[in-house]
Amino acid sequence: MKKALVEKFLDTPNKKISLMGMSGVGKTHLSKKLPKTDWFHYSVDYRIGDRHLSEEIHDFLTLEAMQQPVLAKLIREGAISVQSQLTVDNLAPLSAYLGMMGSESKGGVSLELFLERLEKHRLAEINAVKDIPYFMEKAEKILGFSNFIIDTSGSFCEIQDEASWELIGTNSLLVYIKASEAAKNYVIERAQTHPKPLYYQKDFLLPQIELYLEETGLTSSHEITPSDFTRWIFPRLIEHRLGLYEMIADKYGITIDAERLYHVKNQEEFFELIKEVAHA
Repeated sequence: MKKALVEKFLDTPNKKISLMGMSGVGKTHLSKKLPKTDWFHYSVDYRIGDRHLSEEIHDFLTLEAMQQPVLAKLIREGAISVQSQLTVDNLAPLSAYLGMMGSESKGGVSLELFLERLEKHRLAEINAVKDIPYFMEKAEKILGFSNFIIDTSGSFCEIQDEASWELIGTNSLLVYIKASEAAKNYVIERAQTHPKPLYYQKDFLLPQIELYLEETGLTSSHEITPSDFTRWIFPRLIEHRLGLYEMIADKYGITIDAERLYHVKNQEEFFELIKEVAHA
């Protein structure tokens, strides 16, 4: 099956590929090696924030600004407005909207609100995946791009939607970039020093909160320091996601080691690596 997928990809003039893996594993690094004039870059995260959660992000930012009385007055008078400057390379507004679960007095989001935002994000991600066939056609017929690359989100494996995984696997060659132990440890270390908002499956998150409360002696999620919990849960989240990535890749795509991919210098070497993996 893997050989058939790769042969179909290599024989097709207009190539379509999807990259899957945890943040920091090399998806963006690879994208920069491909000719920008030939490849249309579709970022699932960007589509989520720019389209499917744009109103929620705008309202969130507006409410944050309105906590300052002067700004609140100007906003209500229509004198100013708050605008997201979300880009493919800067997804900070989307991350800020999602937030980190924990004590609101410590800058966190209540568990109830956090679960609501997680579900909105999950549905937005599913819709962003559904948009892919439309953009594939637009990229080729209107914008004139020969090839199409999909940068899936780090949480793509967690949306619990088989139809989304199948859509990606059917419409493109799905490449799972598997992190080495060194790369995985680097990502974990970075998360310890720079904790950031993360997406979780509800069924994964809730038991982890109970375990954290038990270990720390806290009695409620409202007492949790958001950054401390994010540091604690991140290594567990990585292990959880790795198993899901493997499952999706086994069913719908191929797996390439991140260390080998890092040394790829251009499109031709990338295609050759794909061929080697399929025939290994």
